[in-house]
Amino acid sequence: MISSNDFRNGVTLELDGVAYQVIEFQHVKPGKGSAFVRTKLKNLQNGGVVERTFNAAERVPAAKVEKREMQYLYNMDDDYTFMDTETFDQLSLKAADIGDGVRFLKENMVCHVILFKGSSIGVELPNTVDLQIVETDPGFKGDTATGGNKPAKLETGAIVKVPLFIEEGTVITVDTRSGQYVGRA
Repeated sequence: MISSNDFRNGVTLELDGVAYQVIEFQHVKPGKGSAFVRTKLKNLQNGGVVERTFNAAERVPAAKVEKREMQYLYNMDDDYTFMDTETFDQLSLKAADIGDGVRFLKENMVCHVILFKGSSIGVELPNTVDLQIVETDPGFKGDTATGGNKPAKLETGAIVKVPLFIEEGTVITVDTRSGQYVGRA
């Protein structure tokens, strides 16, 4: 059990048999009445977000979520196959289960697959990945003075905004949480 006073971003709870992750929380202490905690919770099984209010010091069961290190192998249509790095068991996930991070999956990348009650509910990618640019407009001398951006297609098919001086074939670092260019690798 976890107290609502101990809520932090990323804490996982189990409410009505469903795993939720705290996205936002706010401790509120009004002038009159008792304190409470206002939260936004993400349903880890279907991705929905709900708002819920808890009384201060209310006890809520913590979800027993397991993160297992797995290696991404390949995809066929909408199925993405991962292999457990310890037992070598393979697991197939749908693109919807992976979420927006599917744009940055590269073969042989090591990720953490999140399991709740034995079934997979998501994938946690590394915070940054190094990917090669396969297609972008050419850069011209003096382009760095304007500080503009241009779209670039990565080897995984994702499109990110990069500075004007970046050329095809350059390996860049991309933040998987925001999908933004970080720098050259």
